[in-house]
Amino acid sequence: MARKPESPQPPKSPAVDHEVIRELARLLDETGLTEIEFERDGVSIRVARQGYAPAGRTRQGDLPVVVPTAAAGVVPAEHPGALASPMVGTAYLGAAPGARPFVEVGSQVKAGETVLIIEAMKTMNQIAAPRAGTVIQILVEDGQPVEYGEPLMIIE
Repeated sequence: MARKPESPQPPKSPAVDHEVIRELARLLDETGLTEIEFERDGVSIRVARQGYAPAGRTRQGDLPVVVPTAAAGVVPAEHPGALASPMVGTAYLGAAPGARPFVEVGSQVKAGETVLIIEAMKTMNQIAAPRAGTVIQILVEDGQPVEYGEPLMIIE
């Protein structure tokens, strides 16, 4: 009797190494970084502080959270809730240096509400939420240069 060839097993997705996540979270605390990304064997893990407070503005008590990355299939520019920069300039998350940010991850926003400012040619341009929803990711840091069309945040 002839044996049937064994059917190939579907590839298993690699298990998330929780110790790597813990170590990355410790590195965030030790270094004051707001996010860190690590890739091994095709698995990419990014750990970021909840609220995405820019360096130097981290509040005590922010907890590191795992955020999906492009390697996991999430491409911010292609997300339907992505807010793209309407101009080239410098993004500011608050109204003034050291001021509380307009929004944080988890903030509920209304359509037309200011979510950040972009300075272009010494003019402060208020950038409004294109729709109501929840801010699920902030993709820029306070004072970061931005390009036209660059995704700034994701509102779902």
